[in-house]
Amino acid sequence: MPAQRTSAQHTQPFSDGDPAALRRFAVGLLDETDATALRHLAGGLRITTKPDATLVTQADTEIETILRERIAAAFPRHGVVGEEYPDEAGDGETRWIIDPIDGTHNLVRGIPVFATLLAVEREGQLLAAAVSAPALKRRWHAGLGQGAVVRDLLGERPLRVSAVERLSDAQVVWSGVGTLEAAGFGPALRAIAAGAWRDRGFGDFWGYMLVAEGAAEAMLEIGPTLWDLAAPALIVAESGGRLTDFAGRDSYAGPQALASNGCLHEALVGLLSAGPRTSR
Repeated sequence: MPAQRTSAQHTQPFSDGDPAALRRFAVGLLDETDATALRHLAGGLRITTKPDATLVTQADTEIETILRERIAAAFPRHGVVGEEYPDEAGDGETRWIIDPIDGTHNLVRGIPVFATLLAVEREGQLLAAAVSAPALKRRWHAGLGQGAVVRDLLGERPLRVSAVERLSDAQVVWSGVGTLEAAGFGPALRAIAAGAWRDRGFGDFWGYMLVAEGAAEAMLEIGPTLWDLAAPALIVAESGGRLTDFAGRDSYAGPQALASNGCLHEALVGLLSAGPRTSR
């Protein structure tokens, strides 16, 4: 378990309401956790199954522990919500939202599409977010009102969603056909796929980052939680896109997520509004 927050003597390194400073802090944390993820990947993973039948590794728990300890030391009044450990309320104003490994099943199977997701929210508004995929050597981050960037082997550059306005010209991605079908959105999914230029299954954080980069026009997912969506939501928004539920309501709490370049959002919501229903 993470260390308890017992000390009030820690001082904040900067204002906890400054998106730029919080963004720098978040990015710095991921420098440390990237090394942890790669160390476990190289050294072998211990895999256990959680009560909900999802998998967890020592990389998940160690990374979340590190993040909680660093946040507690810098911001002892901040709350934390994470995937692997109980929530910490803090003072109720500001909280960090952690997914230590998004794509654990990919990690377990040796697929390099996994990432650590970190976001900070103050009074219900996301201030900063960072997503780091160390095996891909890619990192994305954003601050409220500051835009978003990606850093990879080509360097660092601003993120901007595409300007594609027609579904027939769009690339649409989703995390899994089975979950969408099971939730009754199979007919809507098939209508979207039939109308799109191209459809692919790029799941988890990767689909949202593709939208933010302008490489895809929409990402659909059933089943994500707050920690899956908080960081992608701000990065997509600061890239000029939108992330909502399937009814078009602004939300990053799950269990539905539709991210788009904005131009196609209402059309996609219209197609999804026919579900859920059972396929015939």
